[in-house]
Amino acid sequence: MAISFGESKGKAQKGVETYAYKDGEQTVRLVGGVLARYVYWLKGTNNKDIPVEALGFDRDKEKFTNKETDHVPSFFPDKKCSWSYVMQCIDPKDGKVKPINLKKKLFEQIMQAAQDGLGDPTDPDTGWDIMFRRVKTGALAYNVEYTLQVLKCKSRALTDEEREAVAAAPAIDELFPRPTADDVQKLLVRITTGSTEEDSEAQAEASTAQREAI
Repeated sequence: MAISFGESKGKAQKGVETYAYKDGEQTVRLVGGVLARYVYWLKGTNNKDIPVEALGFDRDKEKFTNKETDHVPSFFPDKKCSWSYVMQCIDPKDGKVKPINLKKKLFEQIMQAAQDGLGDPTDPDTGWDIMFRRVKTGALAYNVEYTLQVLKCKSRALTDEEREAVAAAPAIDELFPRPTADDVQKLLVRITTGSTEEDSEAQAEASTAQREAI
């Protein structure tokens, strides 16, 4: 279940269009709740990355309670799960509501700005557009820096068209349903036996964008 922005402390469906980060200045409007997750990145068929949710992490409490069995360490003891929070946003390039795989340091800057006086950026009436800069700092994929441009983040009420788009969009929980322990175990068996072609094809489309969020 998604939690509201103000409450936050810190299996993707095939064909889900996520927000595409680019270099330079860009703007998004965050909407809805925050889906708190940690995921493992495992190699499937054709060496494609498959995101597998860490079930020991409680989405609502935002901490590892280990109330559900996490089978991944039994299959891959060397693997560690990573922060992988996701929300929805309005992409100003086309006006569509899309999932956005949050960047941890950028998200922390947004939360700090909210606490420092800008308020909840997801509020439809008093919220504000997230204006930030993305800069490559090296040759590797994770050599990227995100900087919130606080002085450019101004309060703006959503337009009628934006409100309609948000109302029509599926909930973030529907787009990223939490798998059961049995689902994860069956997937891990398929991964380790090399029979994950369908799983890789179904999940790799979304994992390409998600992988950058680590």
